[in-house]
Amino acid sequence: MDCIFCKIVSGDIPSDKVYEDDKILAFRDLNPEAPEHVLVIPKEHISSLNEANETHLELLGYIQLKLSEIAKKLGVSDSGYRVVANTGDEGGQTVHHLHYHLLGGRFMQWPPG
Repeated sequence: MDCIFCKIVSGDIPSDKVYEDDKILAFRDLNPEAPEHVLVIPKEHISSLNEANETHLELLGYIQLKLSEIAKKLGVSDSGYRVVANTGDEGGQTVHHLHYHLLGGRFMQWPPG
């Protein structure tokens, strides 16, 4: 498989890890959009939310809980943070491995712009 995130999970490509366990990996984004910008990915390759199914329910719920733990570790849970999952090309997904952007450390304007 020619997936950059799978190569990061396997250790073939280095990353600045923030959190790792047997199910997920969180690492700093190479082009951060906020002072804290971390990508949280399942170690299992799932192309996007569109490919997730009922067999992934436990994993997806696990990721949701871990996002708040990671935000606490980064020191942004009290001030607030944003979680984004881009899906598909027109949704802005550039790596086709399900991933969540956790962004914090500054005011997150809505709508973005």
